Amino acid sequence: MDFFFPEDNLARAVPEETHITSLNAEPWPDGYRLRVNLEVTPFQKRPYIEITLINADGDEVASTSIVEPLSWKLEFTMHIRGDLRNPYTLNAKLYYPDDGPSDEPRQFIFDVKPPQDSPDPSTSSGQA
Repeated sequence: MDFFFPEDNLARAVPEETHITSLNAEPWPDGYRLRVNLEVTPFQKRPYIEITLINADGDEVASTSIVEPLSWKLEFTMHIRGDLRNPYTLNAKLYYPDDGPSDEPRQFIFDVKPPQDSPDPSTSSGQA
């Protein structure tokens, strides 16, 4: 099944030439969610993508698997488990199952700011 529109005029890569072209992440203000943006070479055959999030202690705190994405531009949210331990490393690997070709893993390293506590209403100024 061809899910691309024929009028898009994009050159689509064969599996051996399909790569991750962009990987970045932006922490949400709550300090426990992460917006991930990932772009892949436009492809002829849909790949698999594995994404893991590792904290400074080397522990995996989030992961996801994307099986045969419909688009080469992906945006999704990951939830960070446990206490914040900066810096974080986001790892992404594109591959084709059953011994097909794979791309070199990509990394994105960043820090997450702790959430800002809301002010205690009883200590705010302007009370009568």
